[in-house]
Amino acid sequence: EVRHVLTETDPFDCGSVMFGISSGMRIFLCRDPVDMRKSYDGLANLVENHFHENPLSGFFFLFMNGQRNRLKILFWDGGGLCLFCKRLEKGRFRLPAGEENQIDDMSLEMILSGIDFKNIRRLPRYKP
Repeated sequence: EVRHVLTETDPFDCGSVMFGISSGMRIFLCRDPVDMRKSYDGLANLVENHFHENPLSGFFFLFMNGQRNRLKILFWDGGGLCLFCKRLEKGRFRLPAGEENQIDDMSLEMILSGIDFKNIRRLPRYKP
């Protein structure tokens, strides 16, 4: 078994993955554990049944296993379904508090980067 060892300057490091997400992008978070053996069709079925959304909408749909050390993001890029997968070798993905099933682009980046939401708070900002 060959494993790639990551370093600070490693070009394969996906610690801060950027998908080119606009700030208005809808990102759905499934807070229930999901069987990570599911692939395109199984996750697309979950999108329809759990979120009542169209998997071809262009929105991002985020799923995790029960241990929260594996994550999949299903999205439509205009030509086909895409599936991003990440497995943590140590630790767990942390989720924002609450029961909401939608998160913003910053929360997604924080989840993927391993930031703990417990001690983070968002300061109020002006919104016209």
